[in-house]
Amino acid sequence: MLTRMLCKKNYEAEVVDPRGYTLKGVSSRTEEFNPNMADYYHLIIGLHPDEATRAVVESAKVTPTLIIPCCNFWDRTKTLGRDALIAEIQKYYDKNGVEYEKLVLDFKGPMNIGLSTIPRSK
Repeated sequence: MLTRMLCKKNYEAEVVDPRGYTLKGVSSRTEEFNPNMADYYHLIIGLHPDEATRAVVESAKVTPTLIIPCCNFWDRTKTLGRDALIAEIQKYYDKNGVEYEKLVLDFKGPMNIGLSTIPRSK
């Protein structure tokens, strides 16, 4: 739905999802997203990106990202709740010199925290 809304505002946007879950008329790529694709995009938005969580986070080294993670697909060896998952992603950004801002979205619910990034200068 976000992609459709962006397109209606005259932004070029597409969904990248290997399952092919998109709305009719929405541009999409039926493949797994990986960080090697990041330099093609001006912005990557991972809204509940599931198994693409790490790829979206790694993309922040190349292009701006916004991630609002939902499930722990970051590290399957640990049980991570929302706050612990956000903390692990922040550690990754800190280690890799990625500037970020923690966002608390204005609604109630478990998935109202995200991270917005600006890649380091090349």
